[in-house]
Amino acid sequence: MGKGKKLITGMIAAGMLLVGLTACSNSDNNAGANSSSSKFDSIEQLKKNDKIRIGVFADKPPFGYVDSEGKNQGFDVYIAKRFAKDLLGDESKAEFVLVDAASRVAYLESNKVDIIMANFTVTDERKEKVDFASPYMKLSFGIVSPDSAPITSIDQLKEKGQKLIVAKGTTAETYFTKEYPDIELLKFDQYTEIFSALKDGRGAAISNDNTELIAWAKSNPGFTVSIPAFGGQDTIAPAVAKGNTELLNWLNTELETLGKEQFIHEAYKATLNEVYGEGYTEELVVEGGKIE
Repeated sequence: MGKGKKLITGMIAAGMLLVGLTACSNSDNNAGANSSSSKFDSIEQLKKNDKIRIGVFADKPPFGYVDSEGKNQGFDVYIAKRFAKDLLGDESKAEFVLVDAASRVAYLESNKVDIIMANFTVTDERKEKVDFASPYMKLSFGIVSPDSAPITSIDQLKEKGQKLIVAKGTTAETYFTKEYPDIELLKFDQYTEIFSALKDGRGAAISNDNTELIAWAKSNPGFTVSIPAFGGQDTIAPAVAKGNTELLNWLNTELETLGKEQFIHEAYKATLNEVYGEGYTEELVVEGGKIE
């Protein structure tokens, strides 16, 4: 065989080898993707992993936030650390994944987290996509507005030029979209954005969980929770991927057990008492996973 033919034959062989390696590589990548996109890990697998991934907020004090030292803090985080301690023997084995309101369901569906502990309000619509454990908190909607132009009734928001600020993916957004479609909503992804928008005068008021608004107004002079409660009572609960019955049952048993030692009251005292005071404890805390 001549040198030219040998060169061509060698190039063909190399090309076929490259194709084969690429196919193997793609096969491996696909296998990895399929593995990472599996619905959820069993408790046995979580123990082998030696960690549990928990979705929390980065920008919603006092429930979930990152402090000046880069550490996760807040009411939800305090409880989540206890879950990790009781499941894996050490609270440091909680791997906190930062989420925003609109991404909570998607992070469970794509197996990016094992539990969502991001001030997640239980709704019928969300129940179709995720499984909620028993609640650890109760709340309702509220409205915060400037002292200089207080919104004291929802009807005021129907007036021309008024805009209500909400965070995307929240129950407040869903509530007003359904119940008051004539009210113009100004929507943002992050909680920091909704408060900046109110301060800048881009909207007349914010609607969100009353717990969040009370805390924010207390530390921001010039703003008041002008409608403290409306829309009935809701609950906050941990959530897992749809069908993850094993972890769901573990959480329900855990919350019942923690209720015997009044742990959620402890979490309130450690993270919320400074913000709300003792007078709000029984208004917010759900102990043992059951509303009395």
